[in-house]
Amino acid sequence: MREVTKRKWRVVLDVALGLFLAFVVATGTVESGSYWELAGGLAVVTGSVATARRYPVVSLGIALAGALAVPFPYGNHVPVWVVFVLVAMAYQAGLRMDRARPGVLIGVAVTVLGLPLALFAGPDGLGDWAAMVAILVFAGLSPWLLGRYVRVRGELARTGWRRAEEMESRQWLVAEQARLRERARIASDMHDSLGHELSLIAVRAAALEVAGGLGDTQRDAAAQLRTSAAAATERLREIIGVLREDAAPVEPVQGDLGELIVRARASGLLIESTVDTAEVPPMVARAAYRVVQEGLTNVAKHAPGAAVTVRVTSTGARTDVSVVNAAWDKPPAGPLPGVASGHVGLIGLRERVRLAGGTLRAGPHEGGFAVTATLPHGAAPVAASDDDVELSTSARALELARRDVRRSLIQAVAVPLALFGVVLAAGGIVFLYEWNFSELPGAVYDGLRIGQSRTEVAPRLPERQRIARPVRGEPPLPPVPGVACEYYGTGRSWLDSDYAAYRLCFADGKLVAKDRFAEGAS
Repeated sequence: MREVTKRKWRVVLDVALGLFLAFVVATGTVESGSYWELAGGLAVVTGSVATARRYPVVSLGIALAGALAVPFPYGNHVPVWVVFVLVAMAYQAGLRMDRARPGVLIGVAVTVLGLPLALFAGPDGLGDWAAMVAILVFAGLSPWLLGRYVRVRGELARTGWRRAEEMESRQWLVAEQARLRERARIASDMHDSLGHELSLIAVRAAALEVAGGLGDTQRDAAAQLRTSAAAATERLREIIGVLREDAAPVEPVQGDLGELIVRARASGLLIESTVDTAEVPPMVARAAYRVVQEGLTNVAKHAPGAAVTVRVTSTGARTDVSVVNAAWDKPPAGPLPGVASGHVGLIGLRERVRLAGGTLRAGPHEGGFAVTATLPHGAAPVAASDDDVELSTSARALELARRDVRRSLIQAVAVPLALFGVVLAAGGIVFLYEWNFSELPGAVYDGLRIGQSRTEVAPRLPERQRIARPVRGEPPLPPVPGVACEYYGTGRSWLDSDYAAYRLCFADGKLVAKDRFAEGAS
């Protein structure tokens, strides 16, 4: 129900935006009276709004195509509706596009097509080119980059919420692990105390059974007592196993590495081992046993069939342990059946090694995986560090999202400014070149006479005409059929407020009028 309501509101907002942009187009074309501009503007609005949500790339392309209307004369005015449409659609496209590359390609294509069109086909050449640049940069690129920034920032917020959920799950896991550790302590205490007492009872019953001076009835009772004590001991182990949900029934505290490796070989693992644990402290020996046990367990789970190298070497100061499996090909059927790994074993192993005063490293190694530990003899427990905790997937995603947000914000600010600076520099160079090479010396202008042929005048004229010229103060055209006028600079500085130009008008190949006009101070 909520999703249906959201969909209806989206439709309402799209319709409202379309009506507003259509109103802008209609009011902007009233003065020009151009039905072609009105029809084209309404087509751009309809197409871009209709495809904005489902096909944002298409919407952006239609809106950018509307910007190509800028150079064409619609009653000597700039179509302002282009700016409104492009700002709205570019922002929404940046907000909804999954990837930036299609938008960049469309923008480059329209720029490559539109800038030469504005420079050479527009009636005001350089002015139309500058208008096109300003519209593409500030009405197209800037809103699009802003939309990309808002999108990435929203993704960052969603990633943050996922990170919060991950932290809540982790807190629950920590609490659950604490409960399991307490159960393990209880199980260990029960096994050490009750098991020991039951074993003593069984021993005493056995001694009583063979003692002299007892009748058959007493010996049978002693035998039953010994049998019951042994059964109680086994039952105790079963109960302890049920109590410890995270592990099998309790094993001896001091394990033998040789027996562990023999059992692993018997299960099918290919193991090359070197074990030297002479004169190793009990705490270090237990930690070394657990490192090898966890390493072999991981190989059996995640790389069955891979060759394993086990190295346990001891000196007078420390014991080094390494379990390295070679590279292997995953079986076609996928991983072995069983509970999916949550890296809990490595977390517990890291804690065990830390309490022994050592360091643990686990990670990929030459195509395989390596678990290595350094265990000093007689060292105090190492303080827990955040560096020992592997960065979770959500934390990595959050960091990448933050990086994308910073990058998109820099792009939204720096890229338009940089492009505007480049375009401004290029436009300035073109303007100065055109200004200097379209200058008609005053002496040449004064020497021109009405009635001279174009062929006679041409060698004395500049190689280029003046594109940037005054828009006010120009005299009326001569009332001669087929008249064509050319414009040249007067030689005044482009910084001067007296913005002037020479106009030479030709008809039938002859000079029919020459004028100098200016705007600003004279």
